[in-house]
Amino acid sequence: MLQPKRTKFRKEQKGKLLHDGGVRGMASRGHQLAFGSFGLKAIDGGLLTSRQIEAARVALTRFLRREGKIWIRIFPHKPITRKPLEVRMGKGKGNVEFYAAVVKPGTVLFECEGVSEAAAREALRLAAFKLPIKTKFIRRVDYEG
Repeated sequence: MLQPKRTKFRKEQKGKLLHDGGVRGMASRGHQLAFGSFGLKAIDGGLLTSRQIEAARVALTRFLRREGKIWIRIFPHKPITRKPLEVRMGKGKGNVEFYAAVVKPGTVLFECEGVSEAAAREALRLAAFKLPIKTKFIRRVDYEG
């Protein structure tokens, strides 16, 4: 599972998350393909947990059978805290339960290279089922396959 090796502070404030779990604003960085010819781009914003990212990665690698190369373009930096069950409110902030990546609409989540477009499209479709946000398949503009 992905998580930071070390952080300056163990717990973090919630930040500008919307009530529906989304994130305000469009992605200004990480919104274009940087490494591969094909990618999976977020249409909605939200939080992706390290477990969801890992599940999508496993779905990608299982379908592609270790052919080609895969890049994960997001990393779960944000610690999410929870209080234990049946504990009254107050008495401080809860413990870190998991880490999540804050994803804005337009962010490229995964990229792949070295496989056919049909294989990449199907692999990224299977990976998208593991994610809680809407995504779309993208390909490099100058791609000739």
